[in-house]
Amino acid sequence: MADLLSHPRDRRARLRALLDGERPVVAPGAYDALTARLVEQAGFDVVYMTGFGTTASLLGRPDVGLLGQAEMVDNARRMAGVVDVPLIADADTGYGNPINVIRTIREYEQAGVAGLHLEDQVMPKKCGHLAGKEVVPLPEMVAKIRAAVDARTDPDLVLIARTDAAQQHGVDAAIDRARAFADAGADLLFVEAPTSDEALEKVATALSGHRLVFNGAEGGRTPLPPLQRLRDLGFALVLYPVSTLLAAASGVRGMLQRLHEDGSPSIALGDLTAASGGIGGLDAFTQVVGIDEIRELEHRYR
Repeated sequence: MADLLSHPRDRRARLRALLDGERPVVAPGAYDALTARLVEQAGFDVVYMTGFGTTASLLGRPDVGLLGQAEMVDNARRMAGVVDVPLIADADTGYGNPINVIRTIREYEQAGVAGLHLEDQVMPKKCGHLAGKEVVPLPEMVAKIRAAVDARTDPDLVLIARTDAAQQHGVDAAIDRARAFADAGADLLFVEAPTSDEALEKVATALSGHRLVFNGAEGGRTPLPPLQRLRDLGFALVLYPVSTLLAAASGVRGMLQRLHEDGSPSIALGDLTAASGGIGGLDAFTQVVGIDEIRELEHRYR
């Protein structure tokens, strides 16, 4: 429950300390409050709110800029309210010009996130691993980052600047943009969707000395190297944005298919429970979502 969680300021300071460590910070993607809890319960130090997964879970649609700021902030607020680890959130393009970015930063900060990332795509944006992306002029994105830096009221709020320029303009242009973003005050640099290990190494080498983000999506444009390789390249933050979404969708689809074929939910549930990492039945699931916390509060206020 919210009263059992640390203050967002403490979580932001904790995130900065983690990012300054020697090992990459691994942040699995979550798309709602339940998956955020599961990420924390699995022992991860950071949760990542995926825009791709948020769009899929709220709208059942692809990540092509259909969600607005208010919907994304509401999801971030719900997720930050159930975990005691730092939450990093996708903030898309900032939802407009630098003036809009100011409001975006304030809203996300008030929602309790520890960090967020802004990208340089033209609105409406697309998932970073989809074709057909376009980017805004560099001065426009630099102005957005400057506005974001000025807008945060907590200096520990981590600002991540993402460029999607590699697809349209090449890796060298993306690297140049990332350097400009660092000069504008971004805390971490995020070059999206390099398409080979060689391109990934080029990014890491050219931007050595900066804290970098790796984004690993199964089936996406970027190969998924071992974590040790990313550590050797110097990446500070490793995101796996869609792993939980793909696992959940695959599990639900498989269960429904078995239920449709066998006509019994108990058979389908039995298959799921027997699987490695299965949660079990209703009573076990209530433990996952915090029934003991509720009972403690009931006892306290009885």
